[in-house]
Amino acid sequence: MLDAARAGDAVAVRTAVEEGADVEVRDEEPRTPLLLASLGNHVEVAGVLVAAGADVDAQDARQDSAWLVTGVTGSVAMLRVLLPAGPDLRRTNRFGGVSHIPASERGHVAYVREVLAVTDIDVDHVNRLGWTALLEAVILGDGGPAHQEIVRLLLAAGADRELADGDGMTARARGAARVRRDRGAAAVRAPRVPRAGRRSAADAAVPTAHGTLLVTDFGGSTVTFVDPARGPVGKVDSWSARRRTGRRPR
Repeated sequence: MLDAARAGDAVAVRTAVEEGADVEVRDEEPRTPLLLASLGNHVEVAGVLVAAGADVDAQDARQDSAWLVTGVTGSVAMLRVLLPAGPDLRRTNRFGGVSHIPASERGHVAYVREVLAVTDIDVDHVNRLGWTALLEAVILGDGGPAHQEIVRLLLAAGADRELADGDGMTARARGAARVRRDRGAAAVRAPRVPRAGRRSAADAAVPTAHGTLLVTDFGGSTVTFVDPARGPVGKVDSWSARRRTGRRPR
């Protein structure tokens, strides 16, 4: 039974059920056939086991259950097969979360839409990290279209945007902080491209005895003193720079 469920062999699972095999048998993890089917997204196998009365809430050593795993895989098809078995929507995983929280983190838009539409799952459930699904989507998501849509779905389902995490920050505050951080990182990464025929800043760098760099402006008339520890510290005209370095800015 376990091997057949793990492999997704619905025929073998059905045969085992008909021959009286225990649908709650456990492997060494200890995982049930239904949990194995859910992990592998073997929907037909899960259907056979649910029809045979398998426990959709049975958890393994990691506190995963067939139902909770659907939030990780994002399988809407598996959700629909397991839902008639009456999963406990308050049963939590090892992080203290319910199924739509990992789904929101991972960007499973279709799953989040479905579970919010067809169940009464607590949209504002708080896990052991102090995060709701909305906070996880903002904090752990990539900020792309999928996570933006999930945020919209959660808010439309009544998610409380004012719920704060353990640091006292709301989803809005976390989102704003992330935007600032991402913009700062982009500014650091963005290269300054000189106009054609002019040297780059790296070409114009001149080391001095004081541990600074003199970087020629692309106009060639001034230089900027750049301290490696502090960044730009002021500009002087090219004649002053020449006197300090003994070289004419290029």
